[in-house]
Amino acid sequence: MSFSGEVKAELAKHISPARHCQIAELAAIMNFCGQYGRDKDGYYAIGFQTENEALIRKGFTLLKKTYNIENGISLREEDMVSLLQKTGDLHEPVSPLLLKNSCCQRAFLRGAFLSIGSMSAPEKGYHLEFACPSEAKAKQLQKLIKGFDIESKVILRKKYYVVYLKEGAGIVDLLNVCEAPVSLMNLENLRILKEMRNSVNRRVNCETANIAKTVNAAARQVEDIEYLRDHYGFENLPEGLREMAEVRLENPDAPLKELGEYFTPAIGKSGVNHRLRKLGELAEKVRSAQCRR
Repeated sequence: MSFSGEVKAELAKHISPARHCQIAELAAIMNFCGQYGRDKDGYYAIGFQTENEALIRKGFTLLKKTYNIENGISLREEDMVSLLQKTGDLHEPVSPLLLKNSCCQRAFLRGAFLSIGSMSAPEKGYHLEFACPSEAKAKQLQKLIKGFDIESKVILRKKYYVVYLKEGAGIVDLLNVCEAPVSLMNLENLRILKEMRNSVNRRVNCETANIAKTVNAAARQVEDIEYLRDHYGFENLPEGLREMAEVRLENPDAPLKELGEYFTPAIGKSGVNHRLRKLGELAEKVRSAQCRR
């Protein structure tokens, strides 16, 4: 099962104890995937347009708990009208009166994700979205999500208005709002593991770059010193630079700190770096003089 499927399976099992929250979640499910039709005798039947069997079961469970409507039972027109007055017209955003309480807003978002939500595998990236059939419904969802201090965006994709989140922290917060603690913990564990891997990779890349930089610098220093030896002569160097040149040639791979320890008394990294830089500058002057001849 995909991670998105695991989230939905967890949400499908969660039934709010409060009737007003049950109505809010039922309103979301009806609003986003509910449908109804009339038979030849004038009675109405309710259904849910989804391939998610757990969502269908939850939809009828909520109908039973809130309005005592059984699966497969036909409704009279006045009963159907009464139900729609309470849950809202399927073609319009849900009435704000159903969503006055924070707990009802949580229930509504839970029903919305069950109906039209999806989420990418966290190993590949962070992306959670709701594919809404109208801009008005998308804006209502975005506003509800914003009410919990979670940022989301809306884009038009083909015929759907998609409300989406791409930040891992925001997705974690939304799972908490929808009351999916198991999925939340699984996501957090994956996030921590992913961040640790990224951190290790950054450190390895940084250390590799530093090693390459050190090796290249040492090779350039040895090249400059050998040039001075062959075209200038160590005997013409000041004593400090001559000693530095000899120590570097004897220890071509040693870091600056180690090079400083070969002197008596020892000198620090900055002193070693200063002398090597002087040798490099002198080598460039000798090269330039050779070219002018």
